[in-house]
Amino acid sequence: MIDPPNVVILTGAGVSAESGIATFRGPGGLWEGHRVEDVCTPEALARDAALVHRFYDLRRAALAGVEPNAAHRALARLDAEWPGELLIVTQNVDDLHERAGAKRLLHMHGELKSALCAACGARRPWADGLPPATACADCGAAAMRPDIVFFGEMPYDMDRIEAALSTCDLFVSIGTSGAVYPAAGFVQTAAHWGAATLEINLEPSAGSFLFEESRMGPAATLVPAWVDALLTPYSTQSSPMSR
Repeated sequence: MIDPPNVVILTGAGVSAESGIATFRGPGGLWEGHRVEDVCTPEALARDAALVHRFYDLRRAALAGVEPNAAHRALARLDAEWPGELLIVTQNVDDLHERAGAKRLLHMHGELKSALCAACGARRPWADGLPPATACADCGAAAMRPDIVFFGEMPYDMDRIEAALSTCDLFVSIGTSGAVYPAAGFVQTAAHWGAATLEINLEPSAGSFLFEESRMGPAATLVPAWVDALLTPYSTQSSPMSR
């Protein structure tokens, strides 16, 4: 039996869309009815903190009405059963991967159920509304904000992600637009270091041409099938991509 390949998986809005969570951008360049510039930049927070906090309060509250779908559950199964190295990197700020059971997981763009102190950098679990000027329990500053990586800010855990990409044997992108950097460049990094690359998406992404293989269709259908194949005893697998 061959050694299992090291796997890095990137998930995007297309995975959670099948649970009923709106994708990053909707028609007309709007994000759930708002311009991105109005709710997801440091300038927006400085200009209208009440709007930004209310926007994320509503998104946080909406999590109670959605559940992990078959794609989340399949990735959680892979996390639990995969004997090799595995890292799931998600661009999503919802908690559906965790609720499905995934543990080898990084939220590179932050989390709805977390609050960040803009003064000292402390991060705390947060389940309820987050009024502007909420005081930080660590430093006392009235500077708690949604723990979301705004445009122009550095995503979380980039050193760890880059290290995983440089040593993986298989990189899989699921439900991403291929248009938001730095995540859109992960396929090139992984391929540079010799990894096989696979895209699973509802439709071709902006970066589909960069992948060795693309599979088009609903994540809730394609991801469980791919995970089933990948977990088949390695002696029967013909390649890390598993057909």
